[in-house]
Amino acid sequence: MSDLSSSEKVLFERLFGMRSGYVLDFTNATFAEFFREHGIDIYSERYAFNGNSKAKRLRAFWELEPNDLVADVLSAMLDYWTRVVPTPTDDQLALGEKCKQVIHRLRTSGLTHPSLDNVKGLAAVFNAQYLKNQIQRMDQAVDSDPELAIGTAKELVETCCRTILGEQGKLVDRSCDIPQLVKAVLKELPLLPENVPEFGKGTEIIKRLTSNLASVLQGLAELRNLYGTGHGKEAETQSITPRHAKLAVGIAATLATFLFETHKEMGR
Repeated sequence: MSDLSSSEKVLFERLFGMRSGYVLDFTNATFAEFFREHGIDIYSERYAFNGNSKAKRLRAFWELEPNDLVADVLSAMLDYWTRVVPTPTDDQLALGEKCKQVIHRLRTSGLTHPSLDNVKGLAAVFNAQYLKNQIQRMDQAVDSDPELAIGTAKELVETCCRTILGEQGKLVDRSCDIPQLVKAVLKELPLLPENVPEFGKGTEIIKRLTSNLASVLQGLAELRNLYGTGHGKEAETQSITPRHAKLAVGIAATLATFLFETHKEMGR
């Protein structure tokens, strides 16, 4: 199923005039032909659970099909909209641009950082809405706003650590930075060298890797402070690129998944 949000669906509903049950100027026949070109029988029972109108079948399609297929269909429908509305208003043009951004997100969200899938599941287990919001923000910002994605990656680890420590009944000073928070979590789980018997040759290596992940994430957050917005940069300063954002998001997702899964396995 696609992960179109309610607010994103509203954009397409407004642009395609779906409130009355119609979709643009499609007839039943042309609507069926449009979807057939994408290998879809839109009038099958599969898409009838919401109702039988074109708008309701399109909503069912959004709900059932994966991001890449939904993106392809919406892109083609947006192209069709430009043909049937040759002189759009400024508001319609602005709405169309927002729809293009959503289509881009659908096409890239499953490709840029698959490691976030694990964190999404853990966010559901811990019922952490703020954590879910951070994951969605990173999903949407990796390509369009790398600085925001990097900053949110840092916040993801912070939220992860504070969530675990909260469930442990530990109060943490709000001024603690990322390395301090990660160290506190590793101590509570416990995973620090002084707290774990040396029963395995890989114990020290695993904990060193975990510590290094936190340090790398902190370094990327500091890099964002240098290149991000609001820091009085010189005019010729270049922006952080999406590849930096993907690195930060991948590190944050890996560390958050490791910490959450360890916490969950210990039954805390």
